[in-house]
Amino acid sequence: MNPIETLSEIFAHFPGIGPRQAKRFVYYLLSRDRNTVESFIEAVKKLKAETLQCTECKRYFNKSGSQMPICPICADDNRDNSLLMIVPRDADFEAVERAGSYKGYYFILGGSLPILEKEPERRIRIKELMAKVKKNQDSIKEIILAMNANAEGENTEIFIKETLKDAGIPFSTLGRGLSTGSELEYADPDTLKNALLHRTK
Repeated sequence: MNPIETLSEIFAHFPGIGPRQAKRFVYYLLSRDRNTVESFIEAVKKLKAETLQCTECKRYFNKSGSQMPICPICADDNRDNSLLMIVPRDADFEAVERAGSYKGYYFILGGSLPILEKEPERRIRIKELMAKVKKNQDSIKEIILAMNANAEGENTEIFIKETLKDAGIPFSTLGRGLSTGSELEYADPDTLKNALLHRTK
């Protein structure tokens, strides 16, 4: 396999990227000057070297010289430890934080569950979520399921509720404001604020 095919195959594994778009990425890089390509390579190297995954919420964060395995959000004692919001991906976490109306803690699932998924533990961090809820069961008073407004999001909500039903913690879901089929990461801050304000139990 030549370098063009190899890199195209790598890009094609990115979410939402098909073979033709992956090939366009490769030709774009080939058309740039050496400095642009070297900057791209250096950025990818730094991504892994300077990024940690939080042991509490599982989101990725810039370590900024710190070797602590806990992100600034989870390390902030001023946040409301009675609230735990579960979001599919890091980009969804960023969207909620931009809205500025939520002051609790988070857990990033790492994805969502397609309908009829036979191995959910391979698609989402359900075991890690169960461990976090068990560890903080005395302090958590509400679990907010902030899933995307589509079939996979609904299926994920059902699975989490069933898995955590014995914890005895009330669940809520985002309310009015998110239209059917919308994704959290693309929602504007005012829409998310409204959905949080009118969450349903």
